[in-house]
Order: sequence, then structure tokens, then C-alpha cells
Amino acid sequence: MTPGAAERPQMPAEDFEELAGVAPEGVRLEFVDGKVRTKDPLTVEDFEELERRAPETVRLEYVNGKLEVKAVPDGNHREIFVWLQEQCMQHRPDLRVYGESGVKAEEYRRGRARTDGAVARKGHFKGHGEWSASEGILMAVEITSHDHDTDRRDRIDKPVGYAAADIPVYLLIDRDNDTVVVYSEPKDSRYQQIVSYPWGTPVELPAPLAFTLDTEELKDYAD
Repeated sequence: MTPGAAERPQMPAEDFEELAGVAPEGVRLEFVDGKVRTKDPLTVEDFEELERRAPETVRLEYVNGKLEVKAVPDGNHREIFVWLQEQCMQHRPDLRVYGESGVKAEEYRRGRARTDGAVARKGHFKGHGEWSASEGILMAVEITSHDHDTDRRDRIDKPVGYAAADIPVYLLIDRDNDTVVVYSEPKDSRYQQIVSYPWGTPVELPAPLAFTLDTEELKDYAD
């Protein structure tokens, strides 16, 4: 984690005030130590309504029963996403990497995760609403941001949520450790196989992807 990330607020206080001002009746928000919290338990229905009303600059998720604010991607984050798109198109032109995909995750689909990327067959999301069922998503992708929630959100909560939703592969591009971590074989809300690769080494993606990522370019985005 970069120095100072632990102290960095999830959002500017002005954005929080705007979000709190449009919150549905019965949803009480507070801003404590730079983090957004709910004063009461939040239902998935209330979350979806809050997310619909949120300012455009605020990206919300509902992970492990908690309201989460996802960091706005920086330049290196965006370059890594484009790198992945190009790799996927090169090896599997039948697939697409869809950015900012809302996915119903976790057991019984009670979570709402906003993936950095979702790999699916071309045309898969046609006609879908804001939050899609996980069926048909072949791989969920997260690219870590330098914020204080990355460790718990991307390395702990997201693998559980995506495994519970039976997404075959979870790809974590970890910018803090300069690694690519491949999670596969979901069973009982856990991925049974977890393999970590340092940037610059070939990354083997298992079925249903079944191709190898060339990660040499990722070294250009080390920060």
C-alpha cells in the first residue's frame, strides 16, 4: 500500500454530503475517519436505491453486508485494463472484457459488486439492467487501487463473493505486490485453487478461458 493510503478518505466530504442528502428514507449515513458507514443494517433493496441516486462521481458496492465506496481509477489502473482487453482479444476474439460491470455476487446473490472487468462472450450483457446475474460471466477482474480498503475488499471479500456466485475465475491484478493472482475452481463459497505470478512471467488462465497472459507490459505500470 502506498504511503498515506490508509489515511486517504473514501470520498471528499462534499460528495458525502451530497450522497447523504439523496439517501432513501430510513438510510442513515455517517462519515467517520474518512469512511462512509451506515448507521443501521442496509438491505440490498435500499442499497440499489441509494446507488441509483448517488452522484456520478461516487461508485458504490454492497459487499459482505457492508456499503463500500470504490476508488476512482487512476491512469495506471486504466492502462492495465486496456492491456487486459488487448490480451483477451488477441487470444479469444469471441470474448469481451466489459468494464464497470455490476454483478449480483455472494451467496443467494445478496451482494452487489462493481467489477473492474467482467469477461464474457460478445453480446452477453445485451438487455441486462444495472446488476447482472453471474451466470455467463467467465472471469471477474479487479485491479487494486491505492486505498485503505483494498486489502479487505479485493483480497478477502471479493474472492468469497465471486466464488459464491460460481464465477469460474477471479483475476486479481495486485499493484501493491506487483503480482497477478488467479483464483479458480469455486466450491462452497471458496476458490480451491489460488496461484500468484510476479509481473513479467506468463500467467496461465484455466478453463473456460484457457489462454496465457503475457504480463511483461505490466512492469511499465509499477508504482
